Amino acid sequence: MLAHFDGLFFDADNHYYESHDAFIRHVPKPMQPRCVQWVTMEDGRRYHAVAGKIDRFTNPTFDPISKPGVLRELFRGNPSGATSAELIRSSLEPLPAEYMDREARLHRLDEQGLEAIWLFPTLAILYEEILKKDVDAVCTLYEGFNQWLDEDWGYNYKNRLFAAPYISLADVDWACRELDKVLKKGARVLVMRPSTVYTRKGPRNPGAKEFDPFWSRVNEAGITVVTHIGATRHDSNGYDTKNIDVLSMGTKPSVTNFHRSRNINDFLASLVFDKLFERFPKLRIASVENGSEFLGDLLRAFDRSKERTPGYYTDDPADSFKEHVWINPFWEDDIAEIIGHMGPDRVIVGSDWPHMEGLAHPKDILEEIEDIPVAVQSKILHDNAANLNELKGA
Repeated sequence: MLAHFDGLFFDADNHYYESHDAFIRHVPKPMQPRCVQWVTMEDGRRYHAVAGKIDRFTNPTFDPISKPGVLRELFRGNPSGATSAELIRSSLEPLPAEYMDREARLHRLDEQGLEAIWLFPTLAILYEEILKKDVDAVCTLYEGFNQWLDEDWGYNYKNRLFAAPYISLADVDWACRELDKVLKKGARVLVMRPSTVYTRKGPRNPGAKEFDPFWSRVNEAGITVVTHIGATRHDSNGYDTKNIDVLSMGTKPSVTNFHRSRNINDFLASLVFDKLFERFPKLRIASVENGSEFLGDLLRAFDRSKERTPGYYTDDPADSFKEHVWINPFWEDDIAEIIGHMGPDRVIVGSDWPHMEGLAHPKDILEEIEDIPVAVQSKILHDNAANLNELKGA
C-alpha cells in the first residue's frame, strides 16, 4: 500500500440544492407557466410544474433530504441486498444549512479538508430536456437561474466556491450574451448537459459551425466548459420512455439506466468528429459525473475513424481528444485504468457531495486510489482541477 496525498483537495464535483425561488426569482411572471412554477397538491405536497407538466419524480423542497453517500453500498455490489428506496428512506434528515447557504458551506469545506469546489445544479441540469421544444423558455429560465446563482452562491465566492453558470446552445446569440455576462461577473467554469443541441431549426451537433461564435468566445477567454450528466432522452433510444429513471435506481433494470455513458460518449465524439478542437485550439472540456467506462472503446473508435477517413483530420483525433478533454471517473470506476488512458494530467476527481449516489465524505475517495502514486494523487485530487479553474485566455 502506498502513502496517501495529505494536502487539501480541489473537489471537481460538488452540488447545491436550489432554493425555493431559484427558478422564479428572476423569471418574468408571464413566462413562468412556460418555465417553472410551484404546484401544491391536495395532500399538501409541493412539486415543480415544468413547461406546464407536474414533475413528480423530484422533491424540489429537499426537506427531508437523503444523506450524502447513502447509496454507496448499492454501487459496491449491494452486499445487504437492500433496495435503493430502503437505503434512501433510512437516511432521511432535515435539510442541512450548508446545502443552500454559502457561508455554512465554507465551514463544511474546512471540516472536509477541501481547498475549493466546483458547484453544480441538482435540478437545473434536468430541466432543459423538458423545455427543449421551447427555446425562448430555455433561454429565459436559465438567464434568470444564472442571476439567482450569482446572488446566492457567487461564480467565485472567496476563491473557494466556484458555482458554474448553466449555458445552453439552443440560441447561440443568447449563449454568447450570457457567456459575456457571466465572464464579467467572475465565472471560472461553465456547465452544460451532454446532449445534442435543440435549436429552433431542429437538433444540431454541439460542435457544428453555427455555434462557432460561442466557442470562439470560450476559446478566447480560456474558460473551462464542464459537460455534466443531466436529463436527456437519448439514453433510452425509444425504450422504456414511460419509466425514465435518470438516477439508475429503479426497482427493475431498464435500457435507460443500462449504459448512461452513451450520452457523454456521443457528445465528446461529436466534438472531435466536427473538428472543434482544430478550429479552437485552447478549448478545455471537462466531463463530470458521466463515468469513464466508455473511454477505451471511444479512443479505439477514434483510431478507426482516422484510418477510414484518410485526409479528414489535421490532428490525430485520439491525441486531440486527450489534449482538450479532462475525465472525472465515478468513484467505483477503475481510476488507475483511466489514468492509463488519459495520462495523469487529464483526470480530475469529485465526490458528488452531498448527493446520495456520491461519497459520504470527499476524502473517502482515498480508499479507491491507494495503489496510485502520491504524486499522481496530488494531480487528480487537486492540481488538475485547480489548473482548469484558472482562465487561460490570451
